Amino acid sequence: MERGNPAPELSDCAASGVGWPVLAIERAKKGSLVEQIVAAISAMVAARELRVGTRMPSVRQFAKCNGVSTFTVVESYDRLVTLGLLSSRRGSGYFVARQDLPAAALAPATQAAASAIDALTPELYSGVSDALPVGAGWLPPEWYGEDTILDAVRQAMRIPANRLRGYGHPLGFPTLRQHLAATLSDDLFPVEAEQILLTHGATHAFDLILRTLTKPGDTVLVEDPGYSNLLSLIRHHGCVAVGIARGENGLDMEALAAAAKASQPKLMFVNTVLQNPLGTSLSQAQAHRLLGLAEQFDFWLVEDDIYRELAPRGDASLAAMDGLRRVIRVGSFSKTLSPVLRVGSICASASLLPELLRVKMLAGLTTSEINERAVYHAITARPYRRMVDKLVAQLDGGRERTIDRLREAGLAPVARPRGGMFVSAGWADAPTPEWNGKVIADLALKAGMLLSPNDFFMLRAPESVWFRFNVAYTDHPLLLQFLQSIRPR
Repeated sequence: MERGNPAPELSDCAASGVGWPVLAIERAKKGSLVEQIVAAISAMVAARELRVGTRMPSVRQFAKCNGVSTFTVVESYDRLVTLGLLSSRRGSGYFVARQDLPAAALAPATQAAASAIDALTPELYSGVSDALPVGAGWLPPEWYGEDTILDAVRQAMRIPANRLRGYGHPLGFPTLRQHLAATLSDDLFPVEAEQILLTHGATHAFDLILRTLTKPGDTVLVEDPGYSNLLSLIRHHGCVAVGIARGENGLDMEALAAAAKASQPKLMFVNTVLQNPLGTSLSQAQAHRLLGLAEQFDFWLVEDDIYRELAPRGDASLAAMDGLRRVIRVGSFSKTLSPVLRVGSICASASLLPELLRVKMLAGLTTSEINERAVYHAITARPYRRMVDKLVAQLDGGRERTIDRLREAGLAPVARPRGGMFVSAGWADAPTPEWNGKVIADLALKAGMLLSPNDFFMLRAPESVWFRFNVAYTDHPLLLQFLQSIRPR
């Protein structure tokens, strides 16, 4: 809005020029007051009853007008900000931000899923809990090849004294970037070391990409189910996450085309191979179709490629098909070395990388050269390839055993994984207030286990109850006993 043109304002139950209707809130109706308020305002925005720039009533005015508590209004406004429908300006209040969101983004069920994601237990990432980490995203240290990693860390600590004076190279340790460029050029696609930016793991890479390419209110497409921390990160940046269903056979391409047409997304995050949490991979045909839709509707594709080394050779690679024109590839070493090293990478076009680098330096300066040196020593050591091959074999055996054990407990796989660390499985029963993922996860925690329910990975309201299981931890008898004890009757 141009300076000098004040925004229309809604206040109390009637304002000069624009009336603010009392919402039809039914306290006996199923669904919380917050969900009813969010749904009502979303509908008004979608119907153009509230145009962009309209100032909303203050929290106190809204509460007084509609007979609800100020706490209810604050939560409702916060959710509308998260959806991108409202924006908040310090000292000025709340304003209507946009009107072109797809209907899927406005569903109240989305908010329930978002709340579940935000409630993720820190133990699932910290690794300090004594509970059996059945739902965690890391493997036992002995599966990674402890000797190789420890030797690499010892070598990294012999860093030359003159390297202790500065922050390190802004792009990251040059020798590691050169090695990555050579490896990727041999295996997947031609890339120069100057097109690689090192990060504190994949999640840091996602954060830099969102900071660089989006602004609050932008639409970002994600897989549904998908990586739980990414969904929370998108919401934290004020963007609107629109889920595209992913299942046994990959992405729902028709839904993707419709969502892209309706919402004009800035980018989409995709796990091409061994998707988390399903363990499935996109076919070459689906990858080609996805690139075509990105071209047609002009959005970036962020390829989350952190499981590539655990996947069969020859699986689809968006970056290889596209040549980094509109694909940004994110890599990591946490699945083949150790998550404690916190080293990831971004491969992007020569035109985009300088801006990603600028944002990296603004947000946190350089990354850890010692960690990056350790990764370099580990992946160039002679045992590394044998270590990865052994890891894949262990995962293959663990995955088959996990599927058999879960079936014995009455759980069926949501999708047949093609490889990797995870099996997602559960019951066909629809969730109820007494029987749902969160209730079961709470019971499991009391029994000494960390579970990851489907709510963590989904934007849609779950139609059944399932969990993501890490195949390295499902041999423990405690898990089978627990699952059999709570089996639905």
